[in-house]
This record gives sequence, C-alpha cells and structure tokens, in this order.
Amino acid sequence: MKRVLLILCLAWIAATPTRAQPLFLTHGKILTLDADSRIAEALLIEDGLIARVGSDAELRATLPTGAREIDLGGRTLIPGLIDSHIHAIRAGLTFSKEVNWIGATSLREALARMRDVAARTPEDAWVVVPGGWNAQQFEEKRLPTQAEIEAAAPRHPVYVQMSYVGALLSTRGFAALGVSRDEDLPANGRIERDRDGRMTGWVQGDLQTIVALYDRLPKPTLEDAMDGTRAFFRELNRLGVTGVSDPQGHNLTLDQYAAVKKLARDGALTLRVRLSHCAPRLGFELEDYERMTRDLPMGAGDDWLRTNGIGECVTWGMYNNDTPSDAQLAQFEAVALFAARHELGLTIHWNNNASVHYLLDAFERVGKQVDYAPLRWSIAHVHDASPEALTRMRALNLGWLMQDRLYFAAPAFLAAYAQSRIERMPPLVTALRLGLPVGGGTDADRVMSYSPFVALRWMLDGRTISGLETRTAEEIPTREQALRIWTQGSAWFTHEDDRRGVLKPGALADMAVLSGDVLTMPLEKFGEVTSLLTIVGGKIVFADGPFLELLPR
Repeated sequence: MKRVLLILCLAWIAATPTRAQPLFLTHGKILTLDADSRIAEALLIEDGLIARVGSDAELRATLPTGAREIDLGGRTLIPGLIDSHIHAIRAGLTFSKEVNWIGATSLREALARMRDVAARTPEDAWVVVPGGWNAQQFEEKRLPTQAEIEAAAPRHPVYVQMSYVGALLSTRGFAALGVSRDEDLPANGRIERDRDGRMTGWVQGDLQTIVALYDRLPKPTLEDAMDGTRAFFRELNRLGVTGVSDPQGHNLTLDQYAAVKKLARDGALTLRVRLSHCAPRLGFELEDYERMTRDLPMGAGDDWLRTNGIGECVTWGMYNNDTPSDAQLAQFEAVALFAARHELGLTIHWNNNASVHYLLDAFERVGKQVDYAPLRWSIAHVHDASPEALTRMRALNLGWLMQDRLYFAAPAFLAAYAQSRIERMPPLVTALRLGLPVGGGTDADRVMSYSPFVALRWMLDGRTISGLETRTAEEIPTREQALRIWTQGSAWFTHEDDRRGVLKPGALADMAVLSGDVLTMPLEKFGEVTSLLTIVGGKIVFADGPFLELLPR
C-alpha cells in the first residue's frame, strides 16, 4: 500500500505544473506607462504576472523565497512593444531561408548578405529577398541590377521583390518560372527591356501581378516554416517586441497557419500572436466567414495565440478600390453586420484619405443598425488621413492602425501633395487630442522594416529615409506618447489594454530592457535601439550583452 501511495504521490507531483521562479528586477529606470507615468526602480514577477512595482527597498523587504535577482544597472525597462499590424506569420514561413535586406545601408552590404545565404543554400534552390527594403536606404541610391544578383548567387534562381511594385529575377529565375515574354507573367505584368530590347531582369506590374508572381515560388515545408517562425519571432524579441496582431494578407493561405499553431501547441511561442482572418475567396466572403468563425470564434485560443475577428481584406470588392460600386459597398456592409451581430473584431485596409469617405459612409450605415462600438473596429493605413477623417472616425467609434509606411516615401510621392498636407502626414497629435484609439505598427515585412524603433523614430521626427521632413512640430508626439501608441495603444485593439502594454500589478509580465534610454537619447540614434533582455509572460525569451547568461540553455 505504501508503495502504491508513493507512486500516486509521485504521479501527482509530475502532473502538477511547476511554478516559475520569481524574478526580481532591480536598479532600473522602469517606465511603467501607468496612469501616473510613474518611473520605478524595481519590479517583481510571479507566475507570469507583475506582482509589485516600486523602489528597490520596498520590494526587497518582502521578496518571496527563491526569487532570482536581475540587476538592470540603471538601464531603461519598458512594457513589451506590440506591433498592431504586421504580417508576422507570413514572414516567419521563409525567414530562416531568405535574404534579409532590411536595414542594409548599401547595395554592397545587401549583396554580401545574398552571397552569404547563397553559400549555404543547395545549388539550384531559390534565393529570395521578399521585400522590406527601398533604394533610398542604400548609399548608392539606386536599384540592384540583374548582373549584380547573378554575381552574388551564380548557381541559384534569384527573386528580389521591391514592395508590391516590382521584382528582379536572375536569368535562372526566369527559366525556373518559365517566363520569357510578357504573356508568361500574371495579368498586367510586363518584362522591362532596355532600349535594345534586352531584358533587364525587372518585372513590373500592379499589386496583384507581384502577389501572383511570388505565389509561383516553392512553398516551405512545415519544418522549414516552424524554423523560420521561431527565428523571426526571436528577431522581433531582439527588438523588444512581445506581441503582434497579424492581418493575414497576400500569399498566406489558411493551411499555412499550421506552423504557428504547432508552435503554440508545443508551448514554443516567444511572443503573443493575435490573428485576424481575411476573406479567402472572391465572391464567397460571407459564406467563408460564417464557416471560419464557427470553427474559430472571436477570442478562440489562449494568451499566446488568439483569434481577433476578421480583416484586413474584409471583402475583395473593397480592397485597394478607391471607387467601390454600390454593390461592393452593400457586400461589405452585409459582412460588417454579420461581424457585429457575432461580436467579431474587424479591421479593414484602406489606402488614402481621398476615398475614405466611401468606407466611413458604409460604417455609418452599419452603425445605425447595430452598435459595434464595444468591438473596437479599426481602419488600417490611411497614411495621409486628414483631421476631418480622423474626427469622423472618432465619432463612428473606430480606431486607427497607423504604420510608418511614409518613412519610405519618395520625393515624387510627396510632391503630389500640397505642403500644408505634408506637414500633417499623418496628424498623430490631432488623433490623440481627439481621443482616437491609435495602435503602432510596421506593416512588415514586404513593404517596411519590422523594427519598431525605426517606426518610433519616424513618429518622433517625421523624416523620411532620404531626410525629407513631413510632419511639423504640431503633429509630433512626445516620446512617452509614442511609446504608449506602441504598447497600450496597440493592446486596445485586442481588448487587452488593462493587462498588456503597462507595467502594473496584475498585468502580464511582458517587458524589454533597452540598449538606450529612449526618454533622453539623441533622436538620430533611436533606430539603432535593441533589447538586451526581453521577457514574455515572466519567461526570458531573449538576452544579450550583460544579460546573455540569463538565457535558458
């Protein structure tokens, strides 16, 4: 009997979850971003939550037994950053196999990265740059040539995507895709040729052309997708990101969620993922949403992976369409009514202010039938939003998902606007003054860098990558306001602003110790900031420099 009792006791112990070791973070400059904007010295983490925040002496007096002390050495600790609009799941599928040109300051550096990847890639396998770069970031201020990418990866087919406006292919790349003339390309595609009729390597077309062309590349295996997702999420952790909201987007089908779902089941995620479902099929949006949300209703999942409704392509007739027809508007309104009645979150992609009145009119008609205010619906992008549009969004109980796409804005793009408009693009302070909910994001990784600190610098100085000034001082937020947009602001859209994006007792223990003091450091250095220690749910998920030994082995 004693032996049976011992076996049962051991089995009970094995089945009982072990409590994580409490963490006591001391001697820091802790930006709590609480209601009082308190700056504390110490913080205690227990069971994945923040237990106490205060002075070193206060917390040390009542430390729990076995707490692990981490001396921050005066460094700045902030709530974990939350990217409210990033295609993180799609980026992760291929991250470990692709060439990353984000942050490269010259073509020489970018091509060197390509050579490095090509050297460890099997011959004849694709070498791919998926986007996130712009010629203005290079000191040469020009695009790469076909000859240059072929010299960097001579034994591979090469595909280099520039946002959604073009793609550069090597000779082997064209051959692998069976493309030798315009007719071989997706609709509206065109092979660029020089004055002698020779192919330059560039393919031009509209968004759908480039999306369809990328879709012809080989799909990753589940194992590769999981490796890439781990790598990309840890790269975000390196930049202080502890959570993302993912709007699905192009070149991502439902079956490709398998990698992130498997990692979630295995307890292997290193940041929190909130995902929305786009409309899969043109013409069947409502039917598909009825099926999808029956299987994955709003809020399905846990604190690591959870669904947050529908978008950013709510209906295809309203996607990238500046002049929607009455039928397309009616279709959107039918889906929005369905979402409201089923208490689903909704976010919709919209490009410009000139046509946003169509969308706002549609929301107004929906709001007269169903009160969607508690659902925290949002509009993503509208980079040139006017104060009038933001005022109307506030009245319609909508939020604004704002990214730093204008950081890559070319002089020719800005020249199309009056100087008075440029000085308010986008009107961030106006939005905050109106009380409009604003979430920070990047829209990475096809069109923009995934670094939140690049986005934060742009918010705080209004300068494009080529140094052009946009927003004037009247529309520049304070550093604390910018951090709040990237923390509590983003958390609002997933109904978690009471427990994420703030360092207070009872909140989730998501935070980052930074390489610089973001309240006092020179603004021109902002884009270089990284995290030295990132904690999610009380677990150390990234460590570097003086904290490297803390990383679990």
